[in-house]
Amino acid sequence: MFLYFYNYRNIMKVVNDTPDPDILSPEEELAVFSTAFAALGSEARLSIVMRLVRAEPNGMPTGKLGEAVGLSGSVLTHHVKHLKAAGLIYQERLGRQIILHADTHLIGGLSDFMLAECCLDERWAQKHG
Repeated sequence: MFLYFYNYRNIMKVVNDTPDPDILSPEEELAVFSTAFAALGSEARLSIVMRLVRAEPNGMPTGKLGEAVGLSGSVLTHHVKHLKAAGLIYQERLGRQIILHADTHLIGGLSDFMLAECCLDERWAQKHG
């Protein structure tokens, strides 16, 4: 739990201090992605994010999301708070409704981040072998 909040503070520093969030140092990038992966470490949170990704680009009202993933109001609120803190989802108010959205840019970045390392050892061995 401590690591999660430590990384959250790092993300907020990065987001607030960096003019372009796409230009991150390797340490800042690692902090952002490790926090996002940590937030996805719960089945409920992963279900929420997956359901919101399907609902893009329109997002989904909080009540319908709760029904779709089988979570009650207070439990859903708890998980949404953690996902928002990690930057994986965001919300907008539309009249009296709160619409939740997946941050597909960051979610796509998680995949790219992991796959960027794919097969590097083998390629290096072939080049220098």
